Amino acid sequence: MKNDTNLVICRRLKLASLTVIAGLLPGCTLFPIGGYGPDGQTRADFENRVETAFRLQNQMTSEVMVMQETDGYTKRQEAIVEAEQRMQKSCRHLNEYASREMDGLNTGFLLLRRVESSVVECETSARQVQALLKLP
Repeated sequence: MKNDTNLVICRRLKLASLTVIAGLLPGCTLFPIGGYGPDGQTRADFENRVETAFRLQNQMTSEVMVMQETDGYTKRQEAIVEAEQRMQKSCRHLNEYASREMDGLNTGFLLLRRVESSVVECETSARQVQALLKLP
């Protein structure tokens, strides 16, 4: 039964991810002309980066949820859960944007700027969780 629930959650996350990303991309036109993100990327490269970061952090959240369903709680699991909590904090602007988009609410320019400025931190923290989980 738990595996069925996880499959439903994963499918919903994928659908939500694609919906959010589709909504996020047009909003990127509001960013400065000198480039997007902290590395001054092209629009297409930055959109890809945001999409990749969003998908990675969602995947890591799902993996941690699955890990927590196993019996026992080790120091390793504790470290992973703490890293996942840091990831949630660093990806909060991207997740807030995604949530507002899915609810049809105004996202605003300032939130878009926070997404732009936090994407590197979000990516980094998601990769740290990935490394702790020993996933490729």
